[in-house]
Amino acid sequence: MRAVAVESVPATPQVGDVEAPRPEAGEVLVEVASASVNGFDLSVAAGYVREMMEHRFPLVLGKDFAGTVAGLGEGVDGFAVGDRVFGVVMKPVLQVGSLAKYATVPAAYGIVHVPEGLSFQDAGALGLAGTAALDSLDAAKVGQGDTVLVSGATGGVGALAVQLAAARGAHVIATARPGTEADFVTGLTGGGVQVVDYTGDLEGQVRAIAPEGVDVVLHLAGDGVQLAGLLGEGGRIASTLGLSPDAVDGVTVHPIMADPNGRTLTALAEQAAAGTLRVPVTATYPLERADEAFAAFGAGTLGKIAVTCS
Repeated sequence: MRAVAVESVPATPQVGDVEAPRPEAGEVLVEVASASVNGFDLSVAAGYVREMMEHRFPLVLGKDFAGTVAGLGEGVDGFAVGDRVFGVVMKPVLQVGSLAKYATVPAAYGIVHVPEGLSFQDAGALGLAGTAALDSLDAAKVGQGDTVLVSGATGGVGALAVQLAAARGAHVIATARPGTEADFVTGLTGGGVQVVDYTGDLEGQVRAIAPEGVDVVLHLAGDGVQLAGLLGEGGRIASTLGLSPDAVDGVTVHPIMADPNGRTLTALAEQAAAGTLRVPVTATYPLERADEAFAAFGAGTLGKIAVTCS
């Protein structure tokens, strides 16, 4: 089958032929219709994850997937051939990824059915970023009336977090450069989001809006220590970038590792299907042009980049 893979790390991802995976006991074989590029994929290719997880080569990249069940391993319940499914490939070993015609996924974790009204393209770009966004908001207990600073609002996680926070009744401040980036962010919720330019005096801009400091920071980009300094008394910061609780004083730090369990994936999918959460896909590439998708991601394309796999 065709897939985006590396033969070693660090390496540049290449599209080529690899052996198609077969579902083991407890696994679902998915014919992938759509996937997306995430920062994790670039980290794997760059070798940054080499000491954290076992790698087996050729290693197919990709975490997000949406597609159709093509086969079932022994003992799988709850799924049938032909079902429309989506989620995140979650395995202890890196080898089988979703940027391919087929992927195998544990039936018990990281996969749910696609609800009516949700396209494969949107579903295939929702899992990892949506989970990271929702987990960040939950960890920081974002609620009605909170002032939330989303640092990294133009990325996939940030664009979803802006919407989810606003839906909870939070006052959202989002980082973006003036022009296209700012227009993208303000368009996510139809207004109501205040944008600050992270290339300028970030502290001055935030303090002008929230003189006593913000209640919550979502640290998806930027200097976590600097951002924590913008919190008010009792402030909370949720970080997907490894900010340590020991790095800052006087605030609560929540390190985030996305947990794409069935309940979270289903909640995100239902909102997206209902139109209350927009999956911010801004570019789509066929699998054979995945190198362009990776280059675009690295250059900072807004929102999510989808890859059609079949």
